[in-house]
Amino acid sequence: MAEEEIKFEKAMEKLEKIVSELETGEIALEDALKKYEEGVKLSRICQEKLNQAEKKIEILTRTLDGSFKKEPFELDENGGKGEDSRKKAKKTREKNSADDEDLLI
Repeated sequence: MAEEEIKFEKAMEKLEKIVSELETGEIALEDALKKYEEGVKLSRICQEKLNQAEKKIEILTRTLDGSFKKEPFELDENGGKGEDSRKKAKKTREKNSADDEDLLI
């Protein structure tokens, strides 16, 4: 399977396996270097796929006039969307919905 064709989840699964193998310390140096190199490639693939997903999210963020605007997708320290970001997004959606309703009246 070509690197470009690998799905994010499969790349992450392989990367996690490599990290586990390297953490054991029970692997020969040459094998460890090969595994590390493969891990770097998988990490880059995952990062690129995440960047692509982020761009899609930004494109799909609607503005009041129906056009699209770029809004950052911020993650908290645990890798999830933080509570403050969720509250801000909810308020924005509610405001946009109310503004859209005003346009219909």
